[in-house]
Amino acid sequence: MTAAAGLNRTPLNDRHLGLGAKMVDFAGWEMPLNYPSGVVAEHLATRHRAGLFDVSHMGRFLVSGPGATAFLAYVLTNDATRLQVDSSHYTLLATETGGALDDAYLYRFTEGEYILVVNASNRENGWSYLNAQADAFAAAGSHGRPRLEDLTTQMAMISLQGPKSADIVAGLLESGSLPEPRRNALSSANLAGGEVRLARTGYTGETVCFELLTASSRVSPLWDQLIARGAAPCGLGARDTLRLEAALPLYGHEQGVDPEGREIPVLSCPVTAFGVNLAPERDDFVGREALLRQDAALRALKARDYSLIAHLPRLIYPVAVTGRGIARAGSQVKKDGRLVGWVTSGTMVPYWNMTGEGPDALPTDRHDLRSICLAYLDSRLVPGDAVVIDVRSKDVEAVLVPRHLRSDMPPYARAVVYGR
Repeated sequence: MTAAAGLNRTPLNDRHLGLGAKMVDFAGWEMPLNYPSGVVAEHLATRHRAGLFDVSHMGRFLVSGPGATAFLAYVLTNDATRLQVDSSHYTLLATETGGALDDAYLYRFTEGEYILVVNASNRENGWSYLNAQADAFAAAGSHGRPRLEDLTTQMAMISLQGPKSADIVAGLLESGSLPEPRRNALSSANLAGGEVRLARTGYTGETVCFELLTASSRVSPLWDQLIARGAAPCGLGARDTLRLEAALPLYGHEQGVDPEGREIPVLSCPVTAFGVNLAPERDDFVGREALLRQDAALRALKARDYSLIAHLPRLIYPVAVTGRGIARAGSQVKKDGRLVGWVTSGTMVPYWNMTGEGPDALPTDRHDLRSICLAYLDSRLVPGDAVVIDVRSKDVEAVLVPRHLRSDMPPYARAVVYGR
């Protein structure tokens, strides 16, 4: 397809067009929605072997200089003071009232500097917010102002996800090493003739996963060689179905504001707890008091104590659609005729049939489809509760479930299908 005018383009734009991708406007960037094989094939390829995604549209900010660590510990919900070199962690930019301005990933490849990756849709707002906070932080203390640099156009970022990812990357290794085989580990290496920063991170639920950061001028040959070694190019469509299956939040859906315009509390989404550090010994940070109230409410809710429910009136739940229909974002959810919330993300998702049990299970050559969603629902509900979803003015049966995907028995992530 031809390139659209007036949109930002990643350094891999010509590769996407050459591969016949369907290109769309996403947050002001021209990005591949899918390639000719289609979203289903790309999703399945990622779960079976390895999917390759261009994520260069996401914002990449370098934070360094005086007070960088203390500044990031203040402005982010996770504790940057505990982040070691060659490590990364999930984090959020919170509001004072405990909502999310954005969620992000913080990488520390070298001493004295950090790379903060933010969502493409929030890049400009995040940049303005961080600079304003840096000014205030410097004025209020003795650290000096941290240096912030927007590397989004200088540094490309691609994501390789799936059980064969490590084999594919190892085959291109010229010097250096892969990160340790643990989530969030980092390393630097030479791949495909250039320096690449490697992170064991991703947005698919895969246990074997890499995100690769390199100079924009070097990313095209790296992309080509990863595909030559068996990675399947994948677009935004598969990225969304994979993260939905893994119950990972998307800003503007599971984070931000609800359909009534109310701020969604950060801890409404269970996964975001990994990005919030509320240790008593930690210094103050933006949103701390509100998040402490949410944390207390969450602990009470787990004990079926609803005395603090006002701080977390709804939670994000995985929901399996058992009737005939596809739940979409914004659909009303009811229980016993009462509105209990809304679908935040939903679609039809493919999955491999597996043979064998436990860690010995392997994907077969057969796949099926299932209708799943995430929904923002009354906190008094629990997995196993039956609900109905309004799908095109029809009540479709559904049930709250603990999860849609298991990623605890590598190398294969496997679908958890309700009723099986």
